[in-house]
Amino acid sequence: MSGAIKKTTGLTGLAVAINPHHTLGVLYGKILRVLQKMPEDAAYRRYTEQIIKERADVLSATSDVEQVEKKINCGQVEELIVQAENELLLSRKMLSWKPWEPLMKQAPASQWVWPPAK
Repeated sequence: MSGAIKKTTGLTGLAVAINPHHTLGVLYGKILRVLQKMPEDAAYRRYTEQIIKERADVLSATSDVEQVEKKINCGQVEELIVQAENELLLSRKMLSWKPWEPLMKQAPASQWVWPPAK
């Protein structure tokens, strides 16, 4: 942070990250490894992989925390860490749910019609 040490995030319950570059790098690596286990044509993998790779590239190209926050533009690094932790949990769940597999039985024709017919 350009010589200054961040004392607070200004967000209740969110502590200042001690080593945000390392933490984000580890989380992004874990997410990418989980995504590699999914089929290449799975929509969740394609789009999540794109976002995580873009963020990882910003992280590796930028040493200043403020610049990382500005370039990613999704909050403070502490918030990015929370987002990455949540994405890691979701990606592991998606791997077990396998939403890319075909349905066990065909969905009713009116399933996606709103408002429902009377």
